[in-house]
Amino acid sequence: MADRDDKEPIDIDAVFERLRRAVSGLPKAAMFDLRDRGYGTPFEQLVGSLISARTRDETTVVVCLRLFAEARTPEDFVRLPEDRLAALLDGATFPEPKARDLKEIARRIVGEHGGEVPGSLEALTAFRGVGPKIAALTLAVGFGRPAVAVDVHVHRIANRWGYVATTAPERTMRELERKLPERYWIEINERLVPFGKFVCTAARPKCTACPLLSMCRQVGVVTPR
Repeated sequence: MADRDDKEPIDIDAVFERLRRAVSGLPKAAMFDLRDRGYGTPFEQLVGSLISARTRDETTVVVCLRLFAEARTPEDFVRLPEDRLAALLDGATFPEPKARDLKEIARRIVGEHGGEVPGSLEALTAFRGVGPKIAALTLAVGFGRPAVAVDVHVHRIANRWGYVATTAPERTMRELERKLPERYWIEINERLVPFGKFVCTAARPKCTACPLLSMCRQVGVVTPR
């Protein structure tokens, strides 16, 4: 479906009001779910975000709850044998490499940062295995600092709306930082992950039932439902 010219202008305040209603009964994005369960420290969010890479949200939550029952701080992770950590990560993708990276991150946090997770994008992405999305989630959910975490859902939907026009998640992050009001930087991931999983899906999005249809340009949509 081509970009539509017969749409209302995008009112981003109205977009978020409608998004909140649309996802209110849906499963939460994993990092926000963990936060609301009491696992919202910067280190727990950093660990959970790394585990979530290429892992389904429902699996991420189960794995993190099992892991945090045994280890919750950098010091705990330093003491935990790497093979035990990998076993606790069973079910997540790439458990052995993630266990290796988490051990190294914990060692560096303890040895180089006094046991405290550094609070900048640059410092976080200096850790092996931590890309911009993981760093942004840590800052946003763990520290409560404005940061735009762009995953496949945020990237797809922001482009589908016609709000940005980018070809890669990192470019979407930069465009949203430029254009999106800062008050929505944290919330956009919280809302668009469940919205993208259950409404604005990659294949055959549910456009006829979408509360944003009047504003969405439906860029690239070929077979909506």
